[in-house]
Amino acid sequence: MSDPRVLILHAPGTNRDREAAQACVAAGGQAEIVHTNRLAGEPSLLDRYQMLVIPGGFSYGDDLGAGRLLANELLMRLRESMDAFVAAGKPVLGICNGFQTLVKAGYLPGPAPEQTVSLTNNRRGGFQCRWVRLRALPHSTSLFTRGLEEDILCPIAHGEGRLAVADTDQAQALLAQGLVPLQYVNTEDPAERDRVANTVPVSPAAGFPANPSGSVLDAAALCNAAGNVMGLMPHPEDHIHAFQHPRWARGARGGMGLVLFENGVRAARAFM
Repeated sequence: MSDPRVLILHAPGTNRDREAAQACVAAGGQAEIVHTNRLAGEPSLLDRYQMLVIPGGFSYGDDLGAGRLLANELLMRLRESMDAFVAAGKPVLGICNGFQTLVKAGYLPGPAPEQTVSLTNNRRGGFQCRWVRLRALPHSTSLFTRGLEEDILCPIAHGEGRLAVADTDQAQALLAQGLVPLQYVNTEDPAERDRVANTVPVSPAAGFPANPSGSVLDAAALCNAAGNVMGLMPHPEDHIHAFQHPRWARGARGGMGLVLFENGVRAARAFM
């Protein structure tokens, strides 16, 4: 049996597509980078793939806000194909700008096309580029974090990554429904794993710089109720090999982001 086919969506300004493709290949998939114009010209092309990744970068220069124009592309030119892909249960992963795109197109937390949350300017302002620690919430619906027990270490690089919601009730609902798959944490102590599993902090519990954007709930990611669509601001594709660990030369190991892609590719096999 051949490996699942993964479409890496490229738009003008996207600059993380090759790294996303490498991660999918390392996870056991066949990755192909496809330009939005090609897909818009032949929307049925999406049917040939079992997984979709919308990578990071600055699609369309973020001229109308991060991810907004690419979100419009999804809704105006690819809506029918995207809706069918998501409804079928095929895995969809949005990273950084791809996360912003899925939020603004309404696919996260869903359903599209209504946008119900936002990713906006970092609380401290400015562009944040640093390594962060992510921890999976065990009750999340996301297929990408299924069985994930080890924290993930990977970098962030964004200026508009703060998850903002209407009020505390909406935040509580996201958490209660299992739509927050990954949180920023500032501890390496496994005993703290369930730190906010049943609470909604008024302010980010992790604090800066562990939570670099100031996202509500310390949320680094969102997923849909079905669990097949997930977006995250950090870049797990930048830690898929042991030697990419920032302290690798000092013997540090673990925390690779490859597991997210492996879970996605594993789920994609069901659609071959």
